[in-house]
Amino acid sequence: MTKTLVSIALWALSGWLLGAWLGAATGWAVFALGLLIMILVSGLQLSRIARWVRNIDDPPPPSIGPWDEILAPIYRKLKQNRLDLQERSRNFQRALLAAEALPDGALTLAPDKSLLWCNQTAAEHLGLNPHQDRGHSILNIIRSPEFARYSRQDSWDKPLILHLNHGGQARTLMLHLAPYGVGQFLMVTRDITQIERLENTRTDFVANVSHEMRTPLTVLSGFVETLLDLPEEAISTAQRKHYLELMAQQAHHMQALVADLLTLSSLETTPNTAGDPVPVSALIRTALTQCQALSKGQHQFDVHLDDTLQIIGQSKELSSAFGNLLTNAVRYTPAGGTITVTWARLPDGGACYQVHDTGIGISTEDIPRLTERFFRVDRGRSRATGGTGLGLAITKHVALRHQAALDIDSAPGAGSTFSIHFPGARVSRQAAAADHAA
Repeated sequence: MTKTLVSIALWALSGWLLGAWLGAATGWAVFALGLLIMILVSGLQLSRIARWVRNIDDPPPPSIGPWDEILAPIYRKLKQNRLDLQERSRNFQRALLAAEALPDGALTLAPDKSLLWCNQTAAEHLGLNPHQDRGHSILNIIRSPEFARYSRQDSWDKPLILHLNHGGQARTLMLHLAPYGVGQFLMVTRDITQIERLENTRTDFVANVSHEMRTPLTVLSGFVETLLDLPEEAISTAQRKHYLELMAQQAHHMQALVADLLTLSSLETTPNTAGDPVPVSALIRTALTQCQALSKGQHQFDVHLDDTLQIIGQSKELSSAFGNLLTNAVRYTPAGGTITVTWARLPDGGACYQVHDTGIGISTEDIPRLTERFFRVDRGRSRATGGTGLGLAITKHVALRHQAALDIDSAPGAGSTFSIHFPGARVSRQAAAADHAA
């Protein structure tokens, strides 16, 4: 504004001086010409400003007279606002990326409980399509009476445990609603399916252990009470010996159960190491000697062992796994049956330990459950032969710790074949070199 007034004053002074020299008409003409030039310059400046306004992100045009003092602070403010907006946008994107990386699901809901946003984890948990389901009520997406009652509460102090089934896949979720912002809601989902399974497994395990221990303890306590309550002359020496033998049998069963439980605990808690070259044939022969004693000459053993084939592993663990498969074959094969034991190299460079029997066989529906703790196909026969129901569970753990696979092939009345396939990476290089040289 000051520049404009100064310019008008200078043109007025010029007109007055020329008027005093050349006459008043000349003075007024010069003054009018000056005002016209100022109007034209202002129009040109306004035109340049109008073009700048259409692309306000560019710097304002230079040399626009009095408009410089007005547009410069406006442009600086716009530039600062633009930088602040970009920083907020980057922070928002970082927050979204962090939300996407969360192991838990997160959803934002409008005041009417319609979906505003969800991360990929929540979409997987609830079977959502973020694009199609946005704007739809969460009550129409999660069709569950329990969730409907939970969402209509005034406050949510405790989470909701919800069992869902999407595409045939059962899933257990823990949902927690919380208000945030102005009338909006945040819902967090956590998949606790595996935790629930582990809890059920723990509960079943405790119940099974209690059940397995109850029978021998009941027998022991019963015989102890009998021996204590009855006078010595009421029981013959033969009866007393028989009672003591039964008590010893139950005590041995409990010892075997505790030993297997400790073995399982050790396999699950100790770190897995590569180990050393193991002479597998020697381990198998030791297990065979023990199982032949258990068989008492009632079975025929057909043995095929590659003495040059060794693997890298833990000798104690492998001995337990090999012995368990042989022991099961003896227990479930009737007298006169044949048990075939094979330790051989596979065409792919791996190795296979296999036990085939001509026993009672296993039904197809029971095969997937054989490696469960305390699962028995024939409980009466297993108890009669001293089984704990943990042998195959131990064998499976040992196989997994050696990157091996336990395969089971069986049918009722057709016998069973249990195989442990070791990968080529587990085969000892020294054994492989010796085999190649031979």
